[in-house]
Amino acid sequence: MSTPSHVNQPSHPCCSATSAISTTCCAVPKLATKPIRTAHPRPRPCPRVSAHVPSPVPSPLDGPGAAHGGTLRRPTDTAPAPDASTPAYAGRDVHAPPGVPPAQEGALVPTDVVVVGSGPNGLAAAVTCARAGLEVVVLEAQPTVGGGSRTLDLGLADGLVHDICSAVHPMAWASPFLQEFDLGARGVDLITPEVSYAQPLDDGEAGIAYRDLARTVEALGPDGPAWRSLLGPLAARPDVLVGLALGDKRSIPPHLLPGGVPTALRYALGLVEQGTPLWNRRFRGHVAPALLAGVMSHAIHPLPALPAAGAGLLLAALAHAGSGWPLPRGGSQAIVGALRADLEAHGGTVRPDHRVTSAGDLPHARCVLFDTAPHTLVRVLGDRLPARTRRALERFRFGDGAAKVDFVLSGPVPWAHPEVGRAGTVHLGGSQQQVAEAEAHVAAGRHAPRPTVLLSDPAVVDPGREVGGLRPLWTYAHVPAGSDVDVTEAVTAQVERFAPGFRDLVVASRCIPAARMVEHDENYVGGDISAGALDLVQVVARPTASLDPYRMAEGVYLCSASTPPGPGVHGLGGWYAARRALRQVFDVRHPPRVGPA
Repeated sequence: MSTPSHVNQPSHPCCSATSAISTTCCAVPKLATKPIRTAHPRPRPCPRVSAHVPSPVPSPLDGPGAAHGGTLRRPTDTAPAPDASTPAYAGRDVHAPPGVPPAQEGALVPTDVVVVGSGPNGLAAAVTCARAGLEVVVLEAQPTVGGGSRTLDLGLADGLVHDICSAVHPMAWASPFLQEFDLGARGVDLITPEVSYAQPLDDGEAGIAYRDLARTVEALGPDGPAWRSLLGPLAARPDVLVGLALGDKRSIPPHLLPGGVPTALRYALGLVEQGTPLWNRRFRGHVAPALLAGVMSHAIHPLPALPAAGAGLLLAALAHAGSGWPLPRGGSQAIVGALRADLEAHGGTVRPDHRVTSAGDLPHARCVLFDTAPHTLVRVLGDRLPARTRRALERFRFGDGAAKVDFVLSGPVPWAHPEVGRAGTVHLGGSQQQVAEAEAHVAAGRHAPRPTVLLSDPAVVDPGREVGGLRPLWTYAHVPAGSDVDVTEAVTAQVERFAPGFRDLVVASRCIPAARMVEHDENYVGGDISAGALDLVQVVARPTASLDPYRMAEGVYLCSASTPPGPGVHGLGGWYAARRALRQVFDVRHPPRVGPA
């Protein structure tokens, strides 16, 4: 599919004549970006306690019966505080601080913990282990750290940066790990839009989910009370809701007892209602159902369905609670930048541009945590995994995909309904029926004529994202798994449908088809940004039906979004896995705190 002639295309390293795809549709696994230098020196590692181990200590990377003796750094239950002179992360760097420490220049040396992958889950695992006093090395295949939470200069306009996957972060305040980590204390400014999300409709109407529940209820008119009765009790107890939806799916959430049972029952009843053909019985009009369908479409799943309802009710309730659906000032990189800064302040090391394709690419370590797809773990360790586990991981299924389109605009999107322009997130799909039809097309392996599109204009709440009168626009469209179609025109048409004149504002664009998403994040197989199908089985038995969803073998853990609780920038998969590893491998009975020292 060709790009309209009015969409100007600047030159880009991936857009050469030899590129396998069009100049508007290129994946950039190694984007050329300009490093932003920081004024502070690299933080000094924290002191450690070492002790000789009298008996051999096996490594998960050794073959059966192999062992490793020598020095083991014993973890402590509370880590030393980082150097007080280390400044908080400011949230604008898109590259590592300049200079490479000497330990990174040579061959890999033995260490306590290796983390493969530097997404939010991988960094959460690394931070947790480093806080326990362990020596931690993070290996990342890409030249930039952050996985699905990176912000990069794509070369579309001078100085303009784009969030290449995640852009809006309700989990940044709702996640128990990030609550304890305290992003605000690290200099990360989470900006809460007054309108959490919006759903424009063809007749010029729009559903508007304000951060304020009462205002949303008023705007929905006759359906306002029904909206309040569905989401009000959930928004009032986000701790219980998060515990249910973002737990490890194997244990009782801590906030459930004694006072959380009523909230849990309301959530369960909401799932049955909104995840089945009963989803229309609550509402009389068409605006509220469309508004809810848009947020349920985040699951990239046919509607109605229980998994989509579970994700939708969680997100819809969080929109009216806490900090709503915030955007980090400067872009999503601010979150992973803060995690990396804490890791390095506690002696951890990050090695970008280090691809792991086999066990030989890993240093000797007592524990390895994989922030990767299950198939990657199998490819790297092979027969080092128990046969039963290996077969179960090979059966892990991925879902349908997302194709990403980044735009550069010369002004704000001219929405037909003015209130839509105040939203941090906009769901483009029309009515409830139209959204369901589009998702059904994708599930059947077809491209929807009018695909579901998610959109965010970060400059709405973060004017600093605008440079020289130009602003980034973040969008993605739902497509069948593995699609290689350039969806630039389809996305442009969907925005134009609800914002006449949008085409005239487009200065440049770049598409990454679903099939190429894996080139800048290897966990997005076939474009599945959830790192695994969100069907009823894999929501619970993720990645396998094991009682421990993280431990794959002795000293080997999976901690990506392919494990509970699933997708989202929350760091919980890494946190849960690391706490298990500390207990099972290093005999740390009291997990370290990860908050500011």
